[in-house]
Amino acid sequence: MVPDIQTLLGANPSADAITVFLNDLVQHCNTSLTAPEVKSYSDAVYFNYYPLGISFLFIPQKGYKPTGGLKLEDLQVDSLVLDSINIYNAPKPKTTPTKTTTSSRTAELAFSTYPVLKWKLSLSPEASASNESSIEISLTTNGKDFVSCLGEPDRKGGGAGPSSGSIGIWCEWSKHGIMVEGPQAWERGKDAIWRVITVFPQKDE
Repeated sequence: MVPDIQTLLGANPSADAITVFLNDLVQHCNTSLTAPEVKSYSDAVYFNYYPLGISFLFIPQKGYKPTGGLKLEDLQVDSLVLDSINIYNAPKPKTTPTKTTTSSRTAELAFSTYPVLKWKLSLSPEASASNESSIEISLTTNGKDFVSCLGEPDRKGGGAGPSSGSIGIWCEWSKHGIMVEGPQAWERGKDAIWRVITVFPQKDE
């Protein structure tokens, strides 16, 4: 059983909880745990685990300002705190990306699909439409399922662009610390399968 992903928020990269989580995650797929691809910036450091369909965003603390292009061994990991987690549902395309594919979409395609078939996220019961304490997510959960459980999103956008639906929709439920991105334009959003789920600390507003 993969540990609760939300409990990882606030941890540093070397925390035992993150190591245990990743080792458990590997058991769900035909791969071994390898070092992440690191992308460092002055205000953020990404750990991308492409074969596992997951990315960790760490925020520097204590005045630490990483430079760009750092390797894992160059980071001050004790000065990094996990701020959000991206989970990917990204089946490989049948064709190679076209020239019109956005850079963010191209990066997204590099991730495999998250290997856990069903998993749960904890909710703030008083803020959920169904008074549930958690939501179960599978690889086929769609926009209608999220709204049924979580209610209308606090923020939403996307679904526009030079070609229909070229910018994916996104919905954020701040009180639950959940943002969901999908591939379809808004008029088809209710049936759109999620593409990326971002987990972050729950907010009061």
